[in-house]
Amino acid sequence: MSNQKFQNALERVPQAVPPIWFMRQAGRYHDHYQKMKEKNTFVELCKQPELAAEVALGPIEEFDFDVSILFSDLLFPLEALGIGLEYKPGPVLDRKLDRENIKNLKPVDEAIEALRFQKLAVEATRERLPNDKSLIGFVGGPWTLFTYAVEGSHKALMTDVKCDFNLYEAFCEKLVPLLIQNIQLQFDGGAEVVMVFDTAGGETSPFVYQKYLAPMLNKLFEAFPNRLGYYTQKVTDDHLSFHWNHKNTAGMGYDHRWDIRRALQIQSHGFVQGNFDQTMLFADKDTFAGYLEDYLSPLKDLTDEQRAGWVCGLGHGVLPKTPQYNVKYFVNRVREVFGE
Repeated sequence: MSNQKFQNALERVPQAVPPIWFMRQAGRYHDHYQKMKEKNTFVELCKQPELAAEVALGPIEEFDFDVSILFSDLLFPLEALGIGLEYKPGPVLDRKLDRENIKNLKPVDEAIEALRFQKLAVEATRERLPNDKSLIGFVGGPWTLFTYAVEGSHKALMTDVKCDFNLYEAFCEKLVPLLIQNIQLQFDGGAEVVMVFDTAGGETSPFVYQKYLAPMLNKLFEAFPNRLGYYTQKVTDDHLSFHWNHKNTAGMGYDHRWDIRRALQIQSHGFVQGNFDQTMLFADKDTFAGYLEDYLSPLKDLTDEQRAGWVCGLGHGVLPKTPQYNVKYFVNRVREVFGE
């Protein structure tokens, strides 16, 4: 029960038509989600497995994406560790992690119990998905979760997180083992790949990334060789050389700042996901169609072998209020261009 195009991308098998999935494809832009949100809170949609499955199924049924993803939130491991979490509507933590309160974090064996709903949600989603669709899970990257825990947002100035790497390492002593168990829950539920979303990773310098972030990431990748995908943004070659050299990920996501052709050349293994600029989906229909043709044309000029591994998607997630007709046009046009 998986999507053959997605499996081909994982294994770098040449194919004419790439699989398509968007980050946040089951999110706030979609009428299906909005109708469910009228009757349920965001937390209920995440933590009640049947509701999570229904949300995840919506874009598969309407837009025919090749891959579905667990509907959840990357901050739940922080809540599991004992940091209060509310959504108003965005996430609000009840404290900022510091050297004093870090000792009050729950032990991993206790914290993991608060994340078992994700296994049930993956199971419920897999049960309802068509057999020819793939299913992936996700967790937040350690640095991104640390940034939220200390700063309250991954969009903060980073003055606190970058001034105490000892706190980061102490935090990871509990967080990384928890994430490993969290990932295992999702695999046990039926996920084919689990993505590590590390949005804040690109806010660090290459030196900091290599010295502090990479070792913690490597603990995850070594626990699940070639089964975890990784995404961050705003990164350079010097950041990503760690991943290219170790070759222990299932694949990598690239934001719209990259030429996806270059990523396909440099990354020699696993899938290469991305990377149309998500903001361009807000253009009127005719303008958007032109933008998409400009993006796809140079990729069409590549051979199937040169495009092997590509998972077509966006540079980041679908934004709220994105016109749904452009999402549908994107999926259909990609398949037309590449011959389906």
